[in-house]
Amino acid sequence: MNEFSIICRLLGSLYYRHPSDPVMAPIFTLIKEGKLAQNWPLEQDDLLARLQKSVDLPALTADYDALFVGEACRVPPYGSQWQQEKQETDVRTFLQTRGMPLGETPADHIGTLLLAASWLEDNAADDESEALETLFADYLLPWCDTFFGKVEANATTAFWRTLAQLSREAVLAMWDELTEEGEEEE
Repeated sequence: MNEFSIICRLLGSLYYRHPSDPVMAPIFTLIKEGKLAQNWPLEQDDLLARLQKSVDLPALTADYDALFVGEACRVPPYGSQWQQEKQETDVRTFLQTRGMPLGETPADHIGTLLLAASWLEDNAADDESEALETLFADYLLPWCDTFFGKVEANATTAFWRTLAQLSREAVLAMWDELTEEGEEEE
């Protein structure tokens, strides 16, 4: 697992898994103790420091529910709700043709897409970035900036506002890395 995969896995888990999920406890501890900043591969120290100070589990859990859960959520976490021309089945088919195992949950969830990027990175052959480029270009980038902006605007906690900023910067940095690799391969 490389840095790209770790960033995608961590961000994907934060958006995909409910904060009360026991799997998330070590991640919130890592953030709260400042240990994430020690190992974070991107230059985002200010955002990581703000994130560390904003770990209030009951508040960020309530905010997660209001932001992302249910039909009345403030910020739908599904790409198909932001891009009318893309359907959840398009993403599902794309990921399944690459061998990614998927459950019953929608494949176009922001967390699922970030976790899929980690999975594709971990399971790609050497120097194979085409699937990642397609995932980012077709299924993530067209709507994630708007999504992160809506999270910033609608979050009641500093944690989710800060995570949205950190996520936006991280996704763009990873896209830059992908496109640089693609140019080098040509």
